Amino acid sequence: MTETDAAGVGTPRQPGASARLHRLFEGRRLTPTQRRIAHCMVRQAEAAPFLSSVELAELAGVSQPSVTRFAVALGFDGYPALRRHLRDVAPADTATDGLSNNQYQQAVQAEIDNLRDLVSLLADSGPVERAGRLLAASRPLPVLGLRASAAQARGFVYFAAKVHPDVRLLDEGGSLLADRIDAARYAGATTLLCFALPRHPREVIDALEHAGAVGLTVVTIADAAFSPVAAHSDLLLPAAVGTGLVFDTACAPMLLGQVLLEAMCDGLPDAQARLEEFDARAAGQGLFAE
Repeated sequence: MTETDAAGVGTPRQPGASARLHRLFEGRRLTPTQRRIAHCMVRQAEAAPFLSSVELAELAGVSQPSVTRFAVALGFDGYPALRRHLRDVAPADTATDGLSNNQYQQAVQAEIDNLRDLVSLLADSGPVERAGRLLAASRPLPVLGLRASAAQARGFVYFAAKVHPDVRLLDEGGSLLADRIDAARYAGATTLLCFALPRHPREVIDALEHAGAVGLTVVTIADAAFSPVAAHSDLLLPAAVGTGLVFDTACAPMLLGQVLLEAMCDGLPDAQARLEEFDARAAGQGLFAE
């Protein structure tokens, strides 16, 4: 896998349709239109091998020639060759377990499939271990997440602060965001962690571009390896979001954040001692009911 792949540990399994598409797109320099087509194919992962170029173009909101150019950009002679490839690698049985009868169950099943894809994408532990070392070594560690990604960033910071000596949450945009990134860099930060889930605010892309310009290594958890933030990330770990409800669901990105926390703890030799100190203080103060 390349540095734009997700990585971690897990039980090997037959990759799901979404994971196979991610692997097909990873490492590709796609135009915004091509990224739009790629996103559409991931969202229609099970149906993608059977869509005509016209149908795919309509779903993605692009022209049919754009679909053809997209297939060529992936190394195929044309769209028919891409579709044959997708059919060749598709598993023989893509049926569900028969339990997804209504829209709510279907949304849950889609998230289960995303988690299964994450297992496959986390088969190579190299990138996530490297990311953990980068986060552990950065003092301070700025963590960026705006709008839909703010909750993911805030949750990561809550737990990371128990083991990392200086974690700084960047969850508000505006003109001060670049100043806060500069302040972290001047204080000694070497890495910035970003949670980037759709829809992607332009501020996030600008912030990552600025972080790179001032010398920070950017580690990003995003919904896809070909998302708009990919060009401004040194190490991107993808985890798909669910799209079956009115608002996206983010079970896989949340779990990937916890995996990254684990990898960061492995890079902090005093992590266990700090956790034990916290538990002792919590018990002494009666912080928790149990």
